[in-house]
Amino acid sequence: MDYAGKYVDGYVLPLPKAKVEAFREFAARVGAIWREHGALAYVECVGEDVKPGTYTSFPQAVDLQADETVVFAWIVFPSRAERDRINAAVMADPRSAVISQDPMMFDGKRMFWGGFDVLVDV
Repeated sequence: MDYAGKYVDGYVLPLPKAKVEAFREFAARVGAIWREHGALAYVECVGEDVKPGTYTSFPQAVDLQADETVVFAWIVFPSRAERDRINAAVMADPRSAVISQDPMMFDGKRMFWGGFDVLVDV
């Protein structure tokens, strides 16, 4: 896929290792909703080689506990305006009620996210 000129929402979160399969199923369901509303890509990755660093690291960023792994994910949109429209449509979709499930599968207070313009796509 050519990401040039696109917009990306990225996020990182701690996930209990015991909940990886349940999270995979959850992500597949909500990812399909994002795609239906216009997202170009929806990707969730589970940590495999995410060692703690001396100064910074994924584990440090989410205060990773011994029974957890890191999830690194992104959603690609055609533009910032489309991201805003698509996210609003997803949140209004009744199937998205699962996103705010109670209790959450992970500690949302240790999740971080942001929106990014694509700078380089080689």
